[in-house]
Amino acid sequence: MAPSHLDLAVDLARLLEEIDVPYVIGGSVASSLIGEPRSTIDIDIAVDLNDQDLEALVRRVRPTFYVPETDAARAVREKDSFNIIHNDAALKIDFFVLGHGILDVNQIDRRVRVKVPTEPAAHLWITSPEDQVLRKLDWYRTGGEVSDRQMRDVVAILQVNQGRLDDRYLTTTAGAVGLSELLTRARAMAN
Repeated sequence: MAPSHLDLAVDLARLLEEIDVPYVIGGSVASSLIGEPRSTIDIDIAVDLNDQDLEALVRRVRPTFYVPETDAARAVREKDSFNIIHNDAALKIDFFVLGHGILDVNQIDRRVRVKVPTEPAAHLWITSPEDQVLRKLDWYRTGGEVSDRQMRDVVAILQVNQGRLDDRYLTTTAGAVGLSELLTRARAMAN
């Protein structure tokens, strides 16, 4: 039987922990755990990955996943993204190789460990609600501000986590990365 998205995320997280690769689950999986649940077609994992780590990762996942090794090596060099595809389930996992920008560093430094409803129960490092808001606003901006899904996720995270967010951090970091206007708009939509 093909694994679910959450089971697959847990398996990959365990593997990354075994090979000592710092990771954080982001995207729609994280948004569903800290905001409004929704279906997803892939898994987004941000990783702090070097060439040696990539070799270990490829060696471990190759029996179960299709891995475009040239794309993966380029992504590590250029701090970009690559994906792997589960051979049986045809599920896509997007790996985002983190660089040294504010959003990248904070995504790992501020990640939160959450219990996920798998059988047996497991834990995942996911992007903090604040950093998920900032990442999704950045993707929204990069995509030409046309993705309703990204903005809906941001608004849902703001609503579900109202009163628990570090608003000072959100405001300061949004200003540092040029997202202040979008954050203001999202906050207005969340109220």
